[in-house]
Order: sequence, then C-alpha cells, then structure tokens
Amino acid sequence: MSLIARHLEANGIPSVILGSAKDIVEHCGVPRFVFSDFPLGNSAGKPNDVDSQSATLELALRVLESAPAPRTTVQSPQRWTDSLAWKIEFQNVEYMSAEEITRRRAEFDKIKQVGQSIRDNTQAARSQTQ
Repeated sequence: MSLIARHLEANGIPSVILGSAKDIVEHCGVPRFVFSDFPLGNSAGKPNDVDSQSATLELALRVLESAPAPRTTVQSPQRWTDSLAWKIEFQNVEYMSAEEITRRRAEFDKIKQVGQSIRDNTQAARSQTQ
C-alpha cells in the first residue's frame, strides 16, 4: 500500500495510509500516515467498534486535508487497551485456551479447504482451455 500511495501521489492523487507497523510504513516514505498502535490488521479501528473506526477515518481525513509537510505521521490517540499487555498476549497461543486454539484451527482448516477448492477449479478450467 505504501508504494501504491507514493505512485498515486506522483500522479497528483493525494493519499493517506492507515497503519499499525510504524517502522515499515515510515521507511517506505508515504506522504501522509496515520499510525494506530493496534495489533496488525486493525489499523482502521477496533473490530466491531463503529466509534473507533469513525474516529480513525475522521483523523485520516484531517491528515489528508492538512498535513503540513511530506512524510507526515500522525499518531492516533486511541489505545487498544489501557494496559500494554496486549502486545504480548494478542494472538499468542500461550494465552489461549485449548478450546480457542481448536476453534481457530478448525476455522483455518475450513479456509484452506475453500482455497484448495478454488485452486483446483482454476487449474481444471485452465486445462480445459488448453
């Protein structure tokens, strides 16, 4: 996304990146960046939390409109939790129950089956056209 933002900017289209990996995004040199100190994959706000997502979007639009200079980074004031323990505990199997691990494994296996089915169907369709 960072490279796409740079390409858009080079062609006159303003952009702002929402991200949770500050070091990586800043290294790419995006024009405008809203950093949320949230787990990866949650840079647009907390899941199922419309207020968090709306606040993130509003901040991004303000940054897009008023960034004072290229490569501007603005940190969201939102916090994932009051404690920083989430940085260790989030997605860490050592903090999950056996039931949660089993549930996630089954969900992942289902996703893999869907992907394999799509792959098999795509390969079959290609074979028929050759």
